Amino acid sequence: MTSSEATAEVFWTAFSALDREARDKFMEKVVADPELREELEDLLDLEIVAERSGEPTRPLDEALAEIDE
Repeated sequence: MTSSEATAEVFWTAFSALDREARDKFMEKVVADPELREELEDLLDLEIVAERSGEPTRPLDEALAEIDE
């Protein structure tokens, strides 16, 4: 385990030990910070792409035609 991984594990363990109200307060601070919020959004986007990478694709024209219907 690298130093960064160990640090992340310590923070994750501490966050997991918080009660619901404290977790909510922490998350409010994270999303209120524009830089952290952007990083979080980027990480979530990457996770969604990874989860959906095996899904079938279809042509853009077909999708747009469905929207116009």
